[in-house]
Formats: sequence, C-alpha cells, structure tokens
Amino acid sequence: MAYLDNSATTRTDNQVVRVMVDVMNNIYGNPASLHGLGAKAERLVTQAREATARTLGVSPGEIVFTSGGTEGNNTAIKGVAFQYRDRGRHLITTQVEHPSVYGVCKQLEEWGWRVTYLPVDAHGRVRPADVEKAVTDETVLVTVMHVNNEVGTIQPIAEIGALLKRHPKVLFHVDAVQAFGKVDVRPKEWGVDLMTLSGHKFHGPKGVGCLYVREGVSLAPLLTGGGQEGGLRSGTHNVPGIAGFAKAALLAKERQPEAVRRWARWKASLIEQVMSRVEGARVNGDPSPEGSAPHIVSFSFPGLRSEVIVHALEEENVFVSSKSACSSKGEKPSRILLAMGLDPAAAVGSIRISMGYHTTEEEVERCAQALCKVVPRLQKIMT
Repeated sequence: MAYLDNSATTRTDNQVVRVMVDVMNNIYGNPASLHGLGAKAERLVTQAREATARTLGVSPGEIVFTSGGTEGNNTAIKGVAFQYRDRGRHLITTQVEHPSVYGVCKQLEEWGWRVTYLPVDAHGRVRPADVEKAVTDETVLVTVMHVNNEVGTIQPIAEIGALLKRHPKVLFHVDAVQAFGKVDVRPKEWGVDLMTLSGHKFHGPKGVGCLYVREGVSLAPLLTGGGQEGGLRSGTHNVPGIAGFAKAALLAKERQPEAVRRWARWKASLIEQVMSRVEGARVNGDPSPEGSAPHIVSFSFPGLRSEVIVHALEEENVFVSSKSACSSKGEKPSRILLAMGLDPAAAVGSIRISMGYHTTEEEVERCAQALCKVVPRLQKIMT
C-alpha cells in the first residue's frame, strides 16, 4: 500500500501512541482538581506547553491548547472580530484559504463584518503589497495561510508581517497547519500575532492542536465555562492528547531537516515521471523548491474528474486525495484552483499527493507508476 494523503491526516507515530497510552493509564486526574492526581496531570500539561513553546520559539504562556486546526482558526478570527468590534469590522484574507478560515469569514459577513478576499497569482500566492493596500482604518485582522493545503504554495508570511508592522492596530493570524514540521515557522521573528497548529498533520493525535497567541493580544473566547487555558478555551483538558501533541511536535522539529531533503528529491522525481509520461498533465502551484512545501504535489488532468482518478488509484492500492480533505467530497471544481486562474476542466480534474515522515521512496515510486498507468487508460475511455 502507498499512503500519500498525509495532508489530510497522518498515521499517529508509535512514540506518540506510547506516551498517550502511558498517560491514559497513569495520569488520569483532572488538571483542575486540587488533589495530588490533579496536580500531577496539571504538571504534565505545563510540561507539554513548555515543550510546544520551544518548537515555535515562543513563551509557554502564549500557547493555548485547542481541539485542532478548525477550532484554532475559529478562535483566532472570531476571537479578534468579537474582541475588537468597536475598533472596526473589517478583515482581510485571501481567496485560497482553508474552509475553516474561508467559512468563518463568510459567516462574519452574514453577521455584519466586511471581508476583503485578496486575489492570488497563477501559483496561488498573494502579493504583500495587495495586503497593505487593503488595510483601512476599520481593519482589525489579516489572516493568511502559510502553506496552501491543496497545492503547497508558500505564502510570503515574513514580508506581510513586516508590512503590517506599520499598522500596529491590525493583528496578523497565520494558519500554519500544513507548514509546521515541513517549512520554517517563526511567528515571533515574522510579526505574527496568532498562529494555528493541528497535531494530526504531523503524526500526532487527532482532536488536539494549539493556537499561539502573542502576549498582549486579547481574544473573546468562543467557549466559556471553567476558565481553562487562561479563560480562552474552557473545558476539561485532553491530557493524553496534549501530551501526545507535544511529543509529536518535538519529533517533527527533530525530523524536519532530513525529511525535507527526502521529500524534495522524491517530489522532483514524481513530477518528472508524470509530466514526461502523461499527456496533458500539469503541476499546480509554484513548481520551484523555494516557493512550495516539499511534501505536497498537485496535478491536474483536464478532461478527467478527481474522484474517478482517486478511485482508480485506490484499485492500485495507492491512496491520495482530490482537493482538501475538508472539501474533497464536493462535486464542484476546486475553489483554490479557480482562484489561481485554472479553467474549470483542469480544476475539477486535480489530485493532491502528500507525504509524511513515514512515507517511503517505494511508496512514491509506486504512486508514479500507478499514475502513469491509470491516467492514460482513463483518458482513452473519456475520448
């Protein structure tokens, strides 16, 4: 089997599983309890917070544990919008964001906020100058993803952060769910105020993530109750999940340098084989190693439908996805690819191949061979 849908989710690392099992068996107290078992669990959450902070180069007090990427993005965007509603009701984002950002922005529009959706170039990249040009006296937040989840294009986060320093009342949120452990992530250095991570994207457990909240930034909480996580995220801590998340984050930072070299080599080989052997194939996103994340490849095969290709590859025991896992069951062409200027035929015939730390060279080679076999066969059927 070749599992190449790691941008949808990854297999939980065995070391992470062992940590979580140990915590579930031995540290099952509620961190909010006053007795010793509670204190033991509280210490573990503190240690996990410190470890997570180290991987991002931030302070432990700036880490808020969440249930994952969707909650992190909702907390950041709605938290700013609600907290600063008297300052202004304008947000800026791009046309290529993940549904957990794009959908929040659409919801805020229904509730009276104004949102600017910036266009992107043919590679899916927003121009920093366009971001600054869109800022008004009413703007409270700019939210831009770091690595595009469908095509892997890296956004100019450092440049945008530098420009926004001229607008100190505008906060900057980055969805780094597809970036952490794959490309450099430096929220402090880049002037990022809020950053979202999700554990299951880097071989951690599902249902746990974190939101970096720069010291001094206030958010209106989405969940109220017991006041956990500094009052920003009430609810009993998922102690095993948080411990597993921290372990996975440490492993990701340790493995990133070598993994990036492997992925880049395999990605180049995959692209070369498909582009030279499959008529009409195109690579979506930025083709340069500097401009795209090394673990994601997006191909389009005009004239075919994504779901047909995905199922044909599954018959070859190769598992990939069409667009993002959160929208792959829709029948519509990819919103991301349309924003990049692809025609609907190319946008509806795209697939995403994504690698993780457990991916092997044999799996990537198997995928290349399967694509070069399956796509020409489907093209003959469709013509």
